[in-house]
Amino acid sequence: MSLFADLTQGVNAIRPGRTTMRNYDLPLFVAIGALLCLGLLMVYSASIALADGPLYSQMSRYSFVTRQAVFMVVGLVCAALVWLTPLALVQRLTLPLFGLTAVLLVLVFIPGIGYEANGANRWIDLGPVNFQPSELMKVVAVLFAADYVVRKQQHMDSLINGFMPMALAMAGVGILLLLEPDLGALIVIMAIAMGVLFLGGINAKVFSALVGVLVCTFFLLIWLSPWRRARLFAYLDPWNPENAYGSAYQLSHSLIAIGRGEWFGVGLGSSIEKLHYLPEAHTDFIVSVIGEELGFMGIALVVALFAVLITRAFEIGRQAIAMERVFSGLVAQGVGIWFGVQAFINIGVCLGLLPTKGLTLPLISYGGSSLVMNLVALALVARVDYENRVLMRGGRA
Repeated sequence: MSLFADLTQGVNAIRPGRTTMRNYDLPLFVAIGALLCLGLLMVYSASIALADGPLYSQMSRYSFVTRQAVFMVVGLVCAALVWLTPLALVQRLTLPLFGLTAVLLVLVFIPGIGYEANGANRWIDLGPVNFQPSELMKVVAVLFAADYVVRKQQHMDSLINGFMPMALAMAGVGILLLLEPDLGALIVIMAIAMGVLFLGGINAKVFSALVGVLVCTFFLLIWLSPWRRARLFAYLDPWNPENAYGSAYQLSHSLIAIGRGEWFGVGLGSSIEKLHYLPEAHTDFIVSVIGEELGFMGIALVVALFAVLITRAFEIGRQAIAMERVFSGLVAQGVGIWFGVQAFINIGVCLGLLPTKGLTLPLISYGGSSLVMNLVALALVARVDYENRVLMRGGRA
């Protein structure tokens, strides 16, 4: 080979854009796609019998899966729009978004705007669908915490300047969520805020003290609420006849469903507990139906897919921080914290490891607001990854 050919080959090898690097994170997208497909399948299976009951007698057996598919399409469209938005612009919009979402949390209490169900004011009535602002607040909490760490980086060792402004903002959100009431969303949002502050380098003593205060506060909230206290005691002894037909009814039937599934399940569509025995089988307790129909291996598959998704979110965030894109990195890792905490709580409740708490399983459980916001959050992670790859190729994000 001539000297000219050798030089040409060398130049082509380092020319920007000539690389085998993908434009996207394949494991991340595989995990998201698998969870969405599994969710659609299990929503159909878990909800197929609901039309036989009096509550949903006007609906067909395909109503829930059809609505979930529509929510998925809406979520993918919103996710595409978010992915097209540069993260620098997202950061500038963070404070206005936080204020707007706080206003939406207030609107749920206004008659004619807010929608009440089962004694809780968590939704805004939009006609054919209801919107849950607390799901949007989870996305905004990730952005707000990441932006706060960037703006207050030099004050992260200070209790007054570094921690108190964030604490006051989260306290305001917490009060609104407790008034709904929605303790599950509050736990997730506080976990997001605390996790991002920890990753951002908050003072260790301040962080430890804050964790202690939050834990004591949550136990106090449970103790002062008779129905929450009843759930806790029922969780400790679900097979007591008084509990099994009372506060632990969902938990006991969840455990029965998972026990029936054994290793490989009774077969897709063959669940008995979803036949009006297990309440909310298509939402909060969809893992129980997965366990009954697909067995231990089905639940293990769900856990493995979430492990891949969360690991990739943290790795994408680490790459961004290594390139001095702290806001972007903390956003990706904040989403990883969100999905990890919420999936852990949901699966833990269904397995009897945690007291019963109403939280959906991300990407799988039925629910429009939850699914759309999940996809928007993952679009933020995908955008962080895309900008990382552009910078690695020598471009500009």
